[in-house]
Amino acid sequence: MENFASLHYFYALVMLTGALYFFYLSRRPKDVPNYEYLVAILIPLWSGAAYLSIAFGQGVLEQPERTIYFARYLDWVVTTPLLLLALAFTAIIYTEKKSKTILFSLVAADVFMILTGLIADLSSGVVKYVWYVLGIIALLLILYIIWYPLRQIADRSGHKLSIHYRRTAAYLTCFWILYPTVWVLGPSGVGLTQQTVDVLAFIILPIFSKVGFSVLDLYGLRRLR
Repeated sequence: MENFASLHYFYALVMLTGALYFFYLSRRPKDVPNYEYLVAILIPLWSGAAYLSIAFGQGVLEQPERTIYFARYLDWVVTTPLLLLALAFTAIIYTEKKSKTILFSLVAADVFMILTGLIADLSSGVVKYVWYVLGIIALLLILYIIWYPLRQIADRSGHKLSIHYRRTAAYLTCFWILYPTVWVLGPSGVGLTQQTVDVLAFIILPIFSKVGFSVLDLYGLRRLR
């Protein structure tokens, strides 16, 4: 089965371009903490490397009935916690006492969600959907943390930060709802969409949810001061 190498090479190039752009912004930080730029740079670098392995034919597991792109999960298990940390760092940017519990809960729930997704992809029958539902439960916990404790912290930190946080949180939420939707409709789930649609979706979605999110987040942070 083909691994759509050209699309994955294109994705890796977009990620590299994004990382270079964020590095360029970091040279003039405009009072935005350096760790915000570091996270923004690391996300596309790792994601691009993971997808490059797919282009090389290494990040896939060929099965008779379908192809499992396990490199996607290697991407997500690193980059999605970093995306959540970037969003959390935005919410608490003015907060002196950082809540380690909130940060740990976000990362733990996210890693659980990604790993249950991988297990679901490797499973079949009813067991697959058991793991899928467990991942959805973890996603709901993540969304609760984003929209309750973190939003409250941002709201207490001033109107400008509150507006920026809500905007970036809404942006990320929309894409994170699309991920499991595309997954369950595609070859990994019920198979309503074909592999080509699945590959294209998982090229387009991470471009906007990774590079697009960091562009939006950094743009807003640079205008706060």
